Amino acid sequence: MIANTAGILEASQPERRSQFSLVLATVGRTHEVERLLCSLDRQEGATFELIVVDQNTDDRLVPYLESRKNRYPIQHLRRDRCGASGARNIGLRYVSGDIVAFPDDDCWYPDGLLETVNRVIAQNPCWDGVTCMSRDAKGAVSNGRFAEDEGFVNFLAAWAQAIEYTMFFRRAVVDAVGPFDDELGVGGCTPFGSGEGTDYLLRVIGTGFRIYYRPALFVHHPNPYAVYDRRTIRKARSYGAGMGRVVRRHAYPVWFKLRMLARPLAGALLSVATLKPGKAMFHLSTFLGRLRGLLDPIT
Repeated sequence: MIANTAGILEASQPERRSQFSLVLATVGRTHEVERLLCSLDRQEGATFELIVVDQNTDDRLVPYLESRKNRYPIQHLRRDRCGASGARNIGLRYVSGDIVAFPDDDCWYPDGLLETVNRVIAQNPCWDGVTCMSRDAKGAVSNGRFAEDEGFVNFLAAWAQAIEYTMFFRRAVVDAVGPFDDELGVGGCTPFGSGEGTDYLLRVIGTGFRIYYRPALFVHHPNPYAVYDRRTIRKARSYGAGMGRVVRRHAYPVWFKLRMLARPLAGALLSVATLKPGKAMFHLSTFLGRLRGLLDPIT
């Protein structure tokens, strides 16, 4: 695969229809992307293409992508920074597979995951996709709360049934639902730094598609370090605002909104009582972010 003038790595192997199109938005990471690529090297029993939307200003990823030029098709799209959602939307224009997924640039797949997902979807033709759990390298649940029981994704439980990198949709789903909301997510030009995956999932099921949550399957993702510095506190506010925005947009009931606000507020009070000021600021920042997301008008 050789990079052309448009910055796209062209497949040198014969054209084939991939079972999966993997849309990877990335910026600022190198070794984490290499770890994901190594996990893709071990995905036997399933064919896939990788669409990399690279927002780096340097060529840090080129050696890793070039070294795989004979293993699977890669399209390397070079773009200015446009945020995670904007980058995924660019990648969606190039998908050709039967199943579309959105791996994070710091996640990685366990061996055999794609083969298993492909088999599960093929065996259940009335399902329009599957979601799964997130676990760290040691097997602990990571990056949020996840439901233990499997079942179809529903409006109230969706927050605990998926995150963007654990969603696998049939091509017809993304064709019908369209792009991510680029006002949501990391790296955008708004205060709403999260929620794009849940918003997309809610739009999917709101369109009438049936998505099944299977927690026995999982994608690896590290747990964030519990360091309550200024960066983490700013991030908590941004992520909270994203959640509040999505909850308002999809008209969740009042009790859901109150519970969403009560949890971080209770966490802040408990942290104060246990003399943990950094953790208290983290929870308070989450509360204020969620409140902003709920109150900001949606245009």
